[in-house]
Amino acid sequence: MDAFKAFKACVPIEWSSRLYITLVRGLPGTRRLHRRTLEALRLRKSNRTVVQRNTPSLRGMLQQVKRLVVIETEEMYKARKEKLANHRALHPPLIISHVPISAPKST
Repeated sequence: MDAFKAFKACVPIEWSSRLYITLVRGLPGTRRLHRRTLEALRLRKSNRTVVQRNTPSLRGMLQQVKRLVVIETEEMYKARKEKLANHRALHPPLIISHVPISAPKST
């Protein structure tokens, strides 16, 4: 299970008026029809996200290229971005004391 599917499994899916569409697979090697569909969706580079209104024609376009894109609702997108921001947040520095351990003196 890839990361997007694991993330989708932990977020409840609700109907949304806007969809966040992310291109996760590359364009080389795809059919011309799929490339033109992605071009109509304004997806030209991998890992780019666009926001579109949820309409029947848009869902038909997404059905054609469903193996190339990830579709998220607004709540899912915000939760994923927040999780990523928390992961990249600065953490307090790790302090290590380098004081040498004193060896027992032999007399």
